[in-house]
Amino acid sequence: MENEKIVILKDGEEVECEVLFTFDSPDTNKAYIGYTDHSITDDGRKNIYISSYDPALGNGSLEDITDPKELDMIHDVLLEIERQSK
Repeated sequence: MENEKIVILKDGEEVECEVLFTFDSPDTNKAYIGYTDHSITDDGRKNIYISSYDPALGNGSLEDITDPKELDMIHDVLLEIERQSK
């Protein structure tokens, strides 16, 4: 996945994003993708987005994550990624 690019629609415009990581969750039976458009937040951090997707579909459709339990699981995964990168 390293250096792989995806194109998303952001505010109706196509934006090329860099794939940072992917992971599967046996708890949700979903695949997730973390990516960035290299934009920076007001506090100077890079925006990172995470969506769920179905790797079996060739259309690359990304789904928003709204379930609080899923969001908590993703938060834990991000903390682990940060911990391992130090």
